[in-house]
Amino acid sequence: MERLFGLVDRGTNIPREILAGLTTFLTMVYIVVVNPTILGKAGMDFGAVFVATILASVISTLIMGLFANYPIAIAPGMGLNAYFAFSVVGQSKIGWETAMGAVFVAGVIFLLLSFTKFREALIHAIPSSLKYGITAGIGLFIAFIGLKSSGIIVNDEVNLVGLGDFHHPMTLLSLGGLVITLILMTLRVPGAFFVGMVLIGLYAWIAGFFHMPSTVLTLPPSMSPTFGAAISSLPAVFDQGLYAIIFAFLLVTLFDTTGTMIGVAEQAGLMKDGTFPRMRSALVADAAGMTAGAVMGTTPTSAYIESSTGVATGGRTGLTAVVVSLLFMGTLFFEPLVAAVAALPAITAPTLIIVGCLMMGGLSKVQWNDFDEAFPAFITMLSMPLTFSIATGIAFGFISYPLLKIVRGQGREVHPLLYLFMILFILQMAFLPH
Repeated sequence: MERLFGLVDRGTNIPREILAGLTTFLTMVYIVVVNPTILGKAGMDFGAVFVATILASVISTLIMGLFANYPIAIAPGMGLNAYFAFSVVGQSKIGWETAMGAVFVAGVIFLLLSFTKFREALIHAIPSSLKYGITAGIGLFIAFIGLKSSGIIVNDEVNLVGLGDFHHPMTLLSLGGLVITLILMTLRVPGAFFVGMVLIGLYAWIAGFFHMPSTVLTLPPSMSPTFGAAISSLPAVFDQGLYAIIFAFLLVTLFDTTGTMIGVAEQAGLMKDGTFPRMRSALVADAAGMTAGAVMGTTPTSAYIESSTGVATGGRTGLTAVVVSLLFMGTLFFEPLVAAVAALPAITAPTLIIVGCLMMGGLSKVQWNDFDEAFPAFITMLSMPLTFSIATGIAFGFISYPLLKIVRGQGREVHPLLYLFMILFILQMAFLPH
């Protein structure tokens, strides 16, 4: 263990790393319920996505722990799963098989970029205001989905959206779950999301809204309904010209993962003179998980900010990540219980709403006094939930930022890659279906 992880050099030990891994796992295990639920809306098989979610998490987190030696866990990311299900498949009417092919292409590109310096150039090319705006926009997007699935907001013929029926049992149950989880989060209870889901599930069971499956422990479901669909759909990806969708998956995954990794590494004191050691191995871990996950049948993986809870508990090495992987493997055998929980929106909706809130933090770093910095972040963030499309929000931001900089006379400060993106997005919005 010492030779593999360097426990002594990082001031930690095996019991502390195990506790850190358990803490991280409890804070992010909600994804094994939420991800199959969201992708199920796109017509994907729940059991197959459940297994794909776990295996993609295990593969990428193990690589992170064993080769990059960071206490960072990786799993299918919130936001992109919603973009996949509700925008790409739901709104664009693209089959989930073809959409998963786009995820696979983005994963391969990400994997190739992880071995080159171009990824660093791409990361540096995107201004901070756009990064924060995109993250916040995704947060609003998934919070909107949570509010809608819980019945807190509903369709309105006049105003598009309106307040739901607070006398409806499921809406009341969702509100109760939201209040409970908010209290747990405020009290900083470890694994607040998971504990909140358990508590509201228990209440729903007692009240008769939730029925326990006859079998809780079983062999993992088959992945045959989703496995390999991404590969067989590759011709359709290029025939339909899904380049903007590929770019959206690639872009969001790239900077979201990098930003999270740097933040967690900084918290753990593992940054050296402002640099991120073994960055290539860390990015390869996520890219490998994303590519393998697409083949198996799940949306892009991402480094989880919940890893910071394990770091706060004392995790400092890749052993924390290995523990998380092993715990995820254990959940493979509880699919009937997970499926029953996922069938009740009131259990998962509070998590979506609160995760959306947590993704708004970067807005405090936007230079709101500089209009040419503020407006691109604003229009990016606002347009994602209102157009129900993450890609559209990214397009608005990447078009408005260079244009405003040119008007202000600061066009030379904009990275050339950003001008390329601006032209591509203008062409895409003008000539391609969306």
